[in-house]
Amino acid sequence: MWGRGALLRTRTPSLAWGRGWSAAAPCSAPAESSRVRALIYGHHGDPAKVVELKNLELAAVGGSDVHVKMLAAPINPSDINMIQGNYGLLPKLPAVGGNEGVGQVVAVGGSVTGVKPGDWVIPANAGLGDWVIQNASNSGVGQAVIQIAAALGLRTINVVRDRPDLQELTDRLKSLGAEHVLTEEELRKHEMKNFFKDMPQPRLALNCVGGKSSTELLRHLAPGGTMVTYGGMAKQPVIASVSQLIFKDLKLRGFWLSQWKKDHSPAQFKELILTLCGLIGRGQLTAPACSEVPLQDYERALEASMQPFVSSKQILTMC
Repeated sequence: MWGRGALLRTRTPSLAWGRGWSAAAPCSAPAESSRVRALIYGHHGDPAKVVELKNLELAAVGGSDVHVKMLAAPINPSDINMIQGNYGLLPKLPAVGGNEGVGQVVAVGGSVTGVKPGDWVIPANAGLGDWVIQNASNSGVGQAVIQIAAALGLRTINVVRDRPDLQELTDRLKSLGAEHVLTEEELRKHEMKNFFKDMPQPRLALNCVGGKSSTELLRHLAPGGTMVTYGGMAKQPVIASVSQLIFKDLKLRGFWLSQWKKDHSPAQFKELILTLCGLIGRGQLTAPACSEVPLQDYERALEASMQPFVSSKQILTMC
């Protein structure tokens, strides 16, 4: 959530976890203020044009309320789509941009017991075979998939768009644990048949692009394999041939984190976060490259987040 000193009011304090993290916080819990700053958009359109930095008045804390000061928040593709009006779930306007981040509890209502001022919190709103293939492998999710797969003993085939610094990107992804890095163009070549003769075909494909890119992922899946689509950056449909569905028995699934959260309990989401924290603690999962941008320079961050071939995540800082 994009708000500097943003004291966010929530009626679901059980979804705000991170108790005991305050010792690691670089900022002490500030005194509560009724005036906050946040990035607001009143209508859909170009994020760089419709998002504005505004001062807001915050209601007093009480009951089960928790006031949280956001410290840093990423700009994700889903945030951009939401502002553009091209997302599966759109908030009532005007709305505060962003859906993720880390914050610090400033004040709590009298009935809140799960967190206390000073705590750091975050919003909480089957057999895969040996190989996984994915597109957009240089994205933040793609880099996480490489590392998590390696930690699970799975090997990855990582598809990226061709670019001038391809070798540099390839070296970086392999340093994270990528087994193979291919371009979209290479994946379409006839020679790829020989590539898969020397290794098992992947049984899982992860697609966040759609269009021709997803078609190629399906083409190289093993019989009975599954493709999970969690994004559509190309804004083109996923097309599967009849023969792939009938004779190869390929399965197409979708994944939407917002729906996953609705379908699972807060305890299950906490377990997921703690699992990821365990990987981080063991050095098996690191964050993607990021560029920290002060909140007042949000226009620069929004524009950078929409540029092609940029692997660096834009992080709005409010501390």
